[in-house]
Amino acid sequence: MSQTGTGPIPQGTEEPEYALWEPLDPDVAGVFRDVSAEDRAYRDRAREFVQSEVRPVIAGIWDRAEYPLHLATRLGELDLLRDGVDVPGFPAQSLLAASLTTMELARGDGSVATIVGVQGGLALRSVAWCGSEAQQERWLEPLARGTELGAFALTEPTHGSDSVSLETRAESRPGGYVLNGHKKWIGSGSVGHMAVVWARGDDGKVQGFVVPQDAPGYRATTIEGKVSLRAIWQAHIELDSVELDESAKMTGANSFKDTARVLQATRLGVAWAALGQATAVYETAVHYAQQRVQFGRPIAASQIVQARLAEMLSQLTTLQTLLMQLTRAEERGELSGPGASLGKYTATRTARDMARNARDLLGGNGILLENRVARHFADIEALHTYEGTETVQALIIGRDITGFSAFA
Repeated sequence: MSQTGTGPIPQGTEEPEYALWEPLDPDVAGVFRDVSAEDRAYRDRAREFVQSEVRPVIAGIWDRAEYPLHLATRLGELDLLRDGVDVPGFPAQSLLAASLTTMELARGDGSVATIVGVQGGLALRSVAWCGSEAQQERWLEPLARGTELGAFALTEPTHGSDSVSLETRAESRPGGYVLNGHKKWIGSGSVGHMAVVWARGDDGKVQGFVVPQDAPGYRATTIEGKVSLRAIWQAHIELDSVELDESAKMTGANSFKDTARVLQATRLGVAWAALGQATAVYETAVHYAQQRVQFGRPIAASQIVQARLAEMLSQLTTLQTLLMQLTRAEERGELSGPGASLGKYTATRTARDMARNARDLLGGNGILLENRVARHFADIEALHTYEGTETVQALIIGRDITGFSAFA
């Protein structure tokens, strides 16, 4: 007859608790060495926010597919929401400071960085660049402070990559407009206060409107069943005879070129978000390799593991160097649209490959949310697609290389 409780549990059968979140700051090329104190302060504030407020809760929030509205508010309180947009009453924030902020937030979580991309990069920037004086007075400060949330409604269910072909209509009426159509994948579109809606006017040109999310006929349904960016809600929006007065029209948004100007400004931010997630999976892989013991020694002592980590560091250094150069070009006003596309194209595909490598290096532990990599592994899939898919970026770059357009 077998007996139980006759001796102690054998040593070595209980798995240790891995510490995987400590920042490593890999910077072999010295890319960040000369960052100014002002710009570094934004990065450091974002890092402290990630370590103290995002880190303890994000795995559960992501798993439950909750929208952490309290974190969005905190981002505003910490002045981390503006994405470099100038807002009266706020200190100047350089493009590099905004980029470093995005990188650091994405290092913590892709959804948290996307909240900033939607709120500051798209909604706030649209109002700042294209809105009327009254719209700017009404919305810039609350959007920057995070006391009210905004959305950017461009993509439609049948028009993603070819968003220039959008079919939502804005029909002129005496004293205003009536909007009809559908939008999809609209971040904060079901939980915010306003949405910048892009629609085709009577003249056939794309125009922009500031639409209150509680307007009659504005119906937003949160998209469920996502396996990526689960900690931010995207919405499917139905615009059913939404009546707007003339003041809702954004005076500086009169063609798709105005829309594209906002999108191009955020495309480099997406690349920095990819760098942040790439940094996260790299440092997680390094920490795990140093702590995980197999065959009597840390797996970091294995040649194949060291070779894989070296490959990841090479990829990370390439991204750091490329994005810093592109950002400096943007600060000088010299970055072209194809240049921004090259940054996004390179960053997301590289981060995607690094996440695959890190996930595999962690073995079975790599699929656990508590071990960080799986969440980034999933979120990079969305990052790889939004703000222009890899194929669209490649065609923009290819058109610039050859002088021929391959778009239909």
